[in-house]
Amino acid sequence: MFQDVFNYKPQEQDYRIWLVLNPAVWLVPILMSVFVLGILIHALLFSVSPYGEYWGGSSEAATEEAAPAPAAE
Repeated sequence: MFQDVFNYKPQEQDYRIWLVLNPAVWLVPILMSVFVLGILIHALLFSVSPYGEYWGGSSEAATEEAAPAPAAE
């Protein structure tokens, strides 16, 4: 069993994935699913991180900072 693991030669055996996944059929759906996953992860991270406020999200701190300063007497 371990001989199979340690005798792995990528140059000789990496073509085998294309025997299972035909790129003519599966390349576009795989790329689209990766794109959708990336968009969802970014949406999640921007919703829970302070960067969402930086890019124009509403927050109480942003409205306080936007208030005009009182005039000096």
